[in-house]
Amino acid sequence: MTALATPGQRRRAAARANGGATRRPWTLSAAAVNGSLLLVTAYTLLPLVWLVTAAAKNTPDLLGGNALGLSNFHLGQNLHDLATADGGIYFRWYLNSLLYAGIGAALCAFLCVCAGYAFEVYAFRGKEKLFGLVLLGVLVPTTALALPMYLVASEVGLVNTFWAVFLPSLVNPFGVYLARVFCAGYVPGEVLEAARMDGAGELRTFWSIGLRMVTPGFVTIFLFQFTAIWNNFFLPLVMLSDSKLYPVSLGLYAWNTQTRSEPTFYPMVVTGSLLAVLPLVVAFVALQRHWKAGLTAGSVK
Repeated sequence: MTALATPGQRRRAAARANGGATRRPWTLSAAAVNGSLLLVTAYTLLPLVWLVTAAAKNTPDLLGGNALGLSNFHLGQNLHDLATADGGIYFRWYLNSLLYAGIGAALCAFLCVCAGYAFEVYAFRGKEKLFGLVLLGVLVPTTALALPMYLVASEVGLVNTFWAVFLPSLVNPFGVYLARVFCAGYVPGEVLEAARMDGAGELRTFWSIGLRMVTPGFVTIFLFQFTAIWNNFFLPLVMLSDSKLYPVSLGLYAWNTQTRSEPTFYPMVVTGSLLAVLPLVVAFVALQRHWKAGLTAGSVK
C-alpha cells in the first residue's frame, strides 16, 4: 500500500511531467505597481503644484493658460495687492478663520473628550440610548441643519454676529464617538481605580489621568474639527452678511464672483487660496508627533 502524496510531492511530480519547469503564480510586477503609485501621486500633487505656481502669476498669464510656467513670477506684487485690496480685508478674513477654527476646534475637542469619557467610564440610566441619539446626529448632514440653526439664531438675535458661526462649531457628534473609542482603548479602568483609591476625586482623575492618556484622541478630534471649520462655507454664507465677519473661504468666494467683471481679482483669489492652505499643513505637521505618542498611550505595565 502506497502512502498518499503530499501537496508538495504532487507539485513536483507535475513539474517533472511538464519538463521540469515550475509555473510561478501570476502577480503584478514591481514596475507596474510602482508606476501605478507614481501616477496616483502625480494626480494627487498636480493641483497643489498648479496652486503654488499660479499664485505667482499675473492676470494675463492665468487667463492665457500659463499657470504652470516656470517664468514670469509676480508673487511679491500679488501679495501686495492681496494685503491692500479693500483696505486689507483679506487678513481680517484670515484672522476670523483662525478664531473660528482654532478656538472652536479646541473647545469642541475638549467637550467631545469629556462626553466620550463620561460615556465610557460611568454607568448611568439610559446611557446607550443617549449615545445612540448622539450617533443619530452623525447621520444628519450639516447643510440640512443650516436653515434650522439660522431660524434659532434669528430668534435669539445672533444672526450676522461672530457667535452665529462660532457656537455651532462646538458640536460634533462624530467627535464624541471618536472620543469614546479612544477612551476605551487608552484609558484602562485599573489606572482610574487606583487613582480613586489614592483619594483623587472624579474631576482630578479625569484632568490628571484620563485627559492626559487620551491626548491622541483629543488631537485627532481637534484636527478633524479644525479642518471642517476652516473649510466651512455654507453656514457662514447663511448666517453672515457683514463682510468683516467672513471667514477666508467665504471671502475668497465673494472675490471669485467678481472675477468676470474685474479680472484683477483672479490673481488675488489664487494667491489667497495658497495662503489659506498653510494653516492646515502647519497643524497636521506640528501635531503628528502626538499620534505617534498614542501608540503606547494607556498601556498598563
